[in-house]
Amino acid sequence: MKLETLAVHAGREVEPATRAITPSITLSTTFERAQDGAFPGGHIYTRNSNPNRDALERALAALEGGGIAVAFASGNAATSAVLQALTPGDHVIASIETYYGTRAVLTGALRRWGLQADFVDMSDPANIARAMRPNTRLVWVETPSNPRLRLTDIAAAAAIAHAGGARLVCDNTFATPVLQRPLARGADLVVHSTTKYIGGHSDVLGGCVIANANDDFMQRVRAYQVFGGAAPSPFDCWLLLRSIPTLPYRVRAQSEGAMRVAAFLAAHPRVACVHYPGLPAHPGHAIAGRQMQGGFGGMLSFQVVGGEAEAMAVAARVRLIVRATSLGGVESLIEHRASVEGPDTPTPRNLLRLSVGLEHPDDLIADLAQAMA
Repeated sequence: MKLETLAVHAGREVEPATRAITPSITLSTTFERAQDGAFPGGHIYTRNSNPNRDALERALAALEGGGIAVAFASGNAATSAVLQALTPGDHVIASIETYYGTRAVLTGALRRWGLQADFVDMSDPANIARAMRPNTRLVWVETPSNPRLRLTDIAAAAAIAHAGGARLVCDNTFATPVLQRPLARGADLVVHSTTKYIGGHSDVLGGCVIANANDDFMQRVRAYQVFGGAAPSPFDCWLLLRSIPTLPYRVRAQSEGAMRVAAFLAAHPRVACVHYPGLPAHPGHAIAGRQMQGGFGGMLSFQVVGGEAEAMAVAARVRLIVRATSLGGVESLIEHRASVEGPDTPTPRNLLRLSVGLEHPDDLIADLAQAMA
């Protein structure tokens, strides 16, 4: 079944009692037992499971070609669930350019808990191999990365991880299953901030973890959802399921727009560098061409000539594009990323991150042109 068809139908069945095509929202926190103590409806308590969450998880698993999905109240909750499924003393290898929320979990509470982490440049798989230790249990790949859209060869990274007895996790938030299928390239788990492209409307917080099989590791991930209090609300699940049918078309349109905006910026004299894997000059262009299908995504970043003050000035002058954190929504957003990430950020101070929405690219280009005039 094609992705567009899966996006419309996965997790969505006509309700038998009312024949409703749009799923109802089940807000009940608890469910009646049968006289013999069983649960004929399949649900006990909404922190454990809920009809809306079950439907969303079926849809997410289908989109990524996985066997199981676990939904969470945020992307960071999904990340924390994976990392807390490890054992104190385990070693994790992550990209030198990892989303700052993921880095904060690895270097904050979980370091005190005993988790070890190293950050390496994953654009060269040899760096992963050199960082492997006997106690390495997880390799965390983010491709394209946030915010400079660096690329990692998923298949090569998975082979190295598996040879060392580790699992490979891929954060697929930027690419989405529309453009990239990490499980098919050897990844063991896929993580999303569903707040972003899957939600797509900047109105719901969420995350998910997807895997091929419900093994012991994924059962520990599920336990974090249930007992760690990280379960999403029924309404949040309903909103995300509502958004999935348009996901393929939104992502492809945003990718087309981003390609045009990136080409404009690459030719602009006030732009020092554009980070977008669709540009032939991007160092990861060849890898992106192999493992991203149908487009290069709606995210890009660019560095303004001069420095931080000049970059901030450009962001201050946009009129159509909105200055705000987040990405993947229908509206275009621009952000001075280093000021969000704090003083220890590796992000260049003159870098602006741009999430291209569904506006016409001519209008976005005109807005950027006047902002840099």
